[in-house]
Amino acid sequence: MRPFVSLPRRCSGYCNWLIASAAVAALVLTPILALVVIALGGEADVWRHLVTNVLPSVVPATAILLAGVAVVVVLIGTGSAWLVTAYDFPGRRTLDWALLLPLAVPTYVVAFAYVDLLHPIGPVQSALRALLGIADPQGLRLPDVRSMPGAILLFGMVLYPYVYLSVRALFLMQAAGLIETARMLSTGRRAFFRVALPLARPAIAIGASLALMETLNDIGASQFLGIRTMTVSVYSTWVNQSNLAGAAEIALVMLAIVVVLIVLERAARRGRRYTTATQRSHVLARKRLSGKGAALALVLGAAPVLLGFVVPALHLASQATRRIGFAGFSDAILAETANTLIVSVVATAIALVLGVLLAYAARLDRGRIGKGLVRVAGLGYALPGTVLAIGLFIPLAGLDNLVDGWSRGVFGMSTGLMLSGSLAILVYAYVARFLAIAAGGIEAGFDKIAPSLDQSARTLGRTPAGVLRAVHLRLIRPALGATAILVFVDCMKELPATLLLRPLNFETLATHIYAEAVRGTYEDGAVAALAIIAAGLAPVILLARLGRPAVRGKRPTP
Repeated sequence: MRPFVSLPRRCSGYCNWLIASAAVAALVLTPILALVVIALGGEADVWRHLVTNVLPSVVPATAILLAGVAVVVVLIGTGSAWLVTAYDFPGRRTLDWALLLPLAVPTYVVAFAYVDLLHPIGPVQSALRALLGIADPQGLRLPDVRSMPGAILLFGMVLYPYVYLSVRALFLMQAAGLIETARMLSTGRRAFFRVALPLARPAIAIGASLALMETLNDIGASQFLGIRTMTVSVYSTWVNQSNLAGAAEIALVMLAIVVVLIVLERAARRGRRYTTATQRSHVLARKRLSGKGAALALVLGAAPVLLGFVVPALHLASQATRRIGFAGFSDAILAETANTLIVSVVATAIALVLGVLLAYAARLDRGRIGKGLVRVAGLGYALPGTVLAIGLFIPLAGLDNLVDGWSRGVFGMSTGLMLSGSLAILVYAYVARFLAIAAGGIEAGFDKIAPSLDQSARTLGRTPAGVLRAVHLRLIRPALGATAILVFVDCMKELPATLLLRPLNFETLATHIYAEAVRGTYEDGAVAALAIIAAGLAPVILLARLGRPAVRGKRPTP
């Protein structure tokens, strides 16, 4: 397609934007290419050791965890989406947005809370023994949460909203007419399994793939729960064994798993399109429930919210209150909060600027190149933090060595580790990982601006940069604000990349929680965990507001 206005063949109006966009995409591709080079440059003995002693245990554990989490998030996410869109019962409106609340809690925070909560001498088992009159802790032991089933359930309870969001949106608007027609021709159960569920397969695939990528990225929850996944192995191989080449080779296997997940997600969506016979969509008419049916629906809908958000949040609030009452508010928490805010704000600002550049270049080009560069720049979101960290460390360390050698030769002084030993590499990792969120949100904002505004401004002599400053930045302000919140909170919660790339003696709220959990001092980490939950509520509230249908829905049917 041609640009909005006639331009010379040399594309002088927007070529510079495409070049800058290509440079941003190259910055995201650099760690991926570096990872491949590091892995291929490793010694053969290291790879043989990994194949013989490491991969046979961590690959099956990772595969079982991913498979189990996929089942749980699909069941809970799809079931809860159908429950709140197809039926009306007391409490449904609250559940409609409350089912998103587990997104506010990082998986490692939930694991942190439940390991303490369900410990053999923790509050739950102690209360049960007191209730039953059992004095010996060995007299009553619940199943250990530090196990594969426990990990699958905890991950599923936190990550199901990814499936819930996408499937609910489809049920609410796109599939409403088809589902209502199926209801008239059969029972509600048959309509769900014969029509609604097949129609929801693309949305389920998208949500499940995001949940699995988050599972693969996790390091804290897996380690707290005693599951040695590939991510945990990358961390221990690099940090504990000082074997960077081995860590890179494991990370390359993880990258292959991510590629497989992306391919499977796209294959599940391929050819699964349909059209509606009406031009205007409407909200699915809900069937009213009463009595036992309404009570059962409320219990089923509330269970994921209680287990995935309310219980861990209340426990952490209790522990934080006890900790502050006993020892006061720690100065270390204040310093770590400041560190978290500083690095998150800087990374968010850079991601927004680069996101505007990418989205605007794609708008100017209106061809495959601009859109392709946005997709390439968004690859970082699919990379686990450990993979990204390894891919960034070597090229930046090499650049540090080049600058240091040049400085020694010219000025006779050492520059040290300006990049790989500073906050710069951590900010780089955050930006590369979450640039997809920034570019996607801003691109959605640009899509709402009519092309005629661009044409009018260009006719008046404005350059592309002038149009962006005078027109677009003002109109996309809501999209910029929403995107900034999402990126900022994701930066605050990021743990794997922070653990591997942070400077010495630099702690964030996420690394503080990790350190306290490793030491077993859960009460001391509760304040930091609660702070992250409080920050995570902002994007959840935003998502709940954005997810409301823009058209009036039908009244519930009796």
